[in-house]
This record gives sequence, C-alpha cells and structure tokens, in this order.
Amino acid sequence: MCQKGVNTDQMKLMVGQANDALAMAQQWLEQIHHLADHADLTAPSVSVAQASVLLGEARAKLEDAIDEMDAGSESEPSASVELV
Repeated sequence: MCQKGVNTDQMKLMVGQANDALAMAQQWLEQIHHLADHADLTAPSVSVAQASVLLGEARAKLEDAIDEMDAGSESEPSASVELV
C-alpha cells in the first residue's frame, strides 16, 4: 500500500533489513564483550556491553516503527527517530 507516494510495504521491508543488520552487529558485540570480560579487560568490556545495549534500544525503535506502519493509521505518524 502507498501513503503519500511512499510504498509502505517496501518501507517495512527496508526497516526490517536494517533491524536484521543491527541484530547481527549486536550478536558480534556480545561475543566481543564476553571475550574482553574473560580476558579481564574491564573498561573495553563495559564499553562494548553498553554499545550492545544501545543497539538493542535502536532495534526496539525499529520494531516500534514497523508496528506503527502495520497499524496503518492515516493520522500524523507517531514514529520518531532518536540519536543513540
């Protein structure tokens, strides 16, 4: 379906692909975090763990955007983008 000249199905697919890419990056960061933790590299381990959490928050925002597109509301979009 198109809304205001935008193919919303294609938009949902693109957002889903971005979410998948972030999921893979989040998995890698979790592995790096565990490796750093086992090597007693405390500061790098904490930083990588925090980055992983931020990716999780970004993924939740993307999932919210997809859910809001699925709702198909014709009113003003309530999805927002935040710098993480």
